[in-house]
Amino acid sequence: MKEFSDEGFSRLISTLKENITTWDYFVNWSKVLGKISDIEIELNILNYLIGKHGVSIKTELANLLQKYPQVGRTVPILVAMRDENIKVLTSYEEGDFIYKEFSFKKVQQLTKNEIESIVEFADKTGFLRILEEKKIKNIVDFVVGVEVGLDSNGRKNRTGQLMENIIEVFVKKICSTNGFEYISQATHQKIKTKWNKTIKVDKSERKIDFAVYTKSKLFLIETNFYAGGGSKLKSTAGEYKYMYDYWKQDGHELIWITDGYGWLTAEKPLRETYDYINYLLNLNSVTEGKLESILREEV
Repeated sequence: MKEFSDEGFSRLISTLKENITTWDYFVNWSKVLGKISDIEIELNILNYLIGKHGVSIKTELANLLQKYPQVGRTVPILVAMRDENIKVLTSYEEGDFIYKEFSFKKVQQLTKNEIESIVEFADKTGFLRILEEKKIKNIVDFVVGVEVGLDSNGRKNRTGQLMENIIEVFVKKICSTNGFEYISQATHQKIKTKWNKTIKVDKSERKIDFAVYTKSKLFLIETNFYAGGGSKLKSTAGEYKYMYDYWKQDGHELIWITDGYGWLTAEKPLRETYDYINYLLNLNSVTEGKLESILREEV
C-alpha cells in the first residue's frame, strides 16, 4: 500500500512532466503517404489544369471529369475535407437558410448534373482560381501538405497513445523479468479467455490499457497524460475513484498512471483520488521502480 502523506503527493506533483513529445508525435508519415498513394493518379490528372490560359478552366475540369470520373472524389481533399457528402449554406440573406449538397463518391460514370456540381464546388471554394494563377506547382505535393495538416489534428489523441507506448516498455520488461503476463488494450472477453478471470465493466466496449496477471493477482493499469488543464480533469480524477471501487469488489487492483502539467491546475481532485485509491503513479514513479514493486507486491 502506498504512503498516504503530504510528502508523497507533493513528490508526485513536483515530478510531473511538461510533455512526452517523442518523434512519433509530429507526423504519422505512413498514414499520410498511404492516403496520397490511394489517389495519386487522380491528383496527377488534375495537374493538367495548372496554369491553363485562353480556355475556361471550368470547362477543362468538366472534360476531365467526363473522361476520368474518379477524379471527382479527390476534390474535397483539395480544400482539406474528407467527407464524401458536403452540405453548403448557399443563401441566407432573405431569411431562408438554403443549402446545397455536393457528392464526391467514387463512381465509374458521372451525370452531367453531377459534373456541374463538382465543378461548382471547385470553383466557388476558390481552388480553380489558385490553379489558374499557378499558385500551386504540383497538386500531389500540395495534398501531401494538406494531409500533414489534417494529421496534426490527431495530436491530442496521439499523446495518449505515446503515454501507452512509454508505459508498455516498462510493463513488458517487468513481466519478462518476473514471469508475469500482460494484455494491452484488454477487454473483459480477452481477460476471461486468457486467464479465466472475470472483471466487471461499465460498458461492453471498455478497453483497459494494460491487464497484468502475476499468477496471484490481476492488476488493471490505466494511463493518460494531460499537458494542459481543463474542466475534464476533475471528472477524470473522479472516474478512477469509481473504477477503483468497481474492480476492487472482484479482488482486482487498479493502477492509475497519469502525468502532465495539466494536473497543476487540478491538484485538489487529483489529491482526492490519490488519497482514495491504492496506486496512483506518474512517469517518475514508474522509472524509479514503483510499478514493479506494486506488481511484485513488495509495497
